[in-house]
Amino acid sequence: MALHTWWLFVGAVLLLSGTPGPNMLHVMSRSVQLGLRRSVAAMAGCLAAVVSVLAASAAGLSTLLLAVPGAFAVLRYAGAAYLVYLGIRAWRAEAAPIDVGAGELVARASRAALFRGGFAIGISNPKLILFAAAFLPQFIDPARAKPPQFLLLVLSFAMVEAGWYAAYALGGRSLARYLTRPAIRRGFDRLTGTIFIGFGLALLRARPA
Repeated sequence: MALHTWWLFVGAVLLLSGTPGPNMLHVMSRSVQLGLRRSVAAMAGCLAAVVSVLAASAAGLSTLLLAVPGAFAVLRYAGAAYLVYLGIRAWRAEAAPIDVGAGELVARASRAALFRGGFAIGISNPKLILFAAAFLPQFIDPARAKPPQFLLLVLSFAMVEAGWYAAYALGGRSLARYLTRPAIRRGFDRLTGTIFIGFGLALLRARPA
């Protein structure tokens, strides 16, 4: 592909990825709860899900999935249910204050569990499948070999996405300084839960083209 086409892709992804969504909210909330270092595992899980979907789209899996009757509906309802579950859990969470004076927080969850949680958030969003199927091909030059172009687009997307994860995680860790009071923490958890539920309900409106 031409260099200006690649720059156009990077610019579009920079804007699209920076928009708050389930992945960004999950990374920020993990940074608040567990600290910046441990939130890296959640970032890795989200990023692995995004790259997996984009790579599958490049391989033609998206077209196959959308062609199978009922497959998209099942994925859509499963993703919506998972996000609503996370929202309800955040609403019911105990409002324990965050101690930001002792450095990183002591985490109960293992890094593997944090990775799995991030991966589940990322992979449960069927809009990503639609986005990948409709967006990536627009930047492919049909006169050139397609696999290298898809590889470049997926890697570029992953780098931009990872940069935004880091930005949201840093923002979340800064926010933690203001969440030392249980009442404020409770408000944050409920706001986060409400947004997760909102994302889950929004998934129900996703439809294949």
